[in-house]
Amino acid sequence: MSTLTYPEAIGVGLLQGVTELFPVSSLGHSILLPALVGGRIQHDLDMTAEGSSYLAALVALHLATALALVVYFRKDWVRVIDGLLGSIRHRRVETRNEKLAWLLILSTIPVGVAGLALEKALRNALGKPVPAAVFLALNGLVLLGAERLKRGGTGRRRAGHAAPADEPGVDPAVASDHRLTRLGYGQGAWIGAAQILALFPGISRSGVTMSAGILRGLHHEDAARFSFLLATPVILAASVLKVPELFRPENSGVLGPVLAGSLAAFVAGYVSVRFLTKYFETRSLTPFALYCFLAGAGSAVYLSL
Repeated sequence: MSTLTYPEAIGVGLLQGVTELFPVSSLGHSILLPALVGGRIQHDLDMTAEGSSYLAALVALHLATALALVVYFRKDWVRVIDGLLGSIRHRRVETRNEKLAWLLILSTIPVGVAGLALEKALRNALGKPVPAAVFLALNGLVLLGAERLKRGGTGRRRAGHAAPADEPGVDPAVASDHRLTRLGYGQGAWIGAAQILALFPGISRSGVTMSAGILRGLHHEDAARFSFLLATPVILAASVLKVPELFRPENSGVLGPVLAGSLAAFVAGYVSVRFLTKYFETRSLTPFALYCFLAGAGSAVYLSL
């Protein structure tokens, strides 16, 4: 039976915290890197192996990353929850916070339904190194395609062109929420539904939702912000459903390493979201697209030989 050491758990935690938020697929990297490294690490970090504790560990690491998002966007979630409660209490959708709350809820439903129906089947069928490498390369093409096809084209909306400047004294987060609430509920649901593609190992949740947002006319920083807000309840819900797996008797030996890895994932996730929210103010998905395509294609060739 495979086990999980402290160094492995911390390493995977750092990897999870970064790749969950960067548009490069955390699940794809969690499958590919152990296969590429080989040896003891490949044995311990094989989620398809009989008696493996790796999948249970990934559940906790996802939860830690989601908590990092909650902490970073805590003021935003206070406004969203206040808007939802106000909307229910007064039976209306009038204010910006009320609109954003329902936009997030309706945009989360498609992936929630698909995840319950398809996640286990897709993971078992495709959670192997070569399929993950192929989907990672496809993820790169999706990101590159979004940059090439975004509304307005390269002449009117250059890659990484910043959103309109905020009014003096206005909180940038509030200004971004104002722009996001211009989306219709159908547009929001379309962007949220893009997360379904992330059920395929190698396809990035943040990458496909950002791509969908950009194709609907959002600027990069607003698309990233909406992507992170959308991802938070989805990751939390999926993690909470699977957390009981950690407390099965066969996983008792990995609770210590998993806790250490979760702390690493939380720190890495918080640093990553701080970096990315600034990065996408002026830059594009193109570097991540090239990385995913080259890393995915190269890994597929290497692992197939």
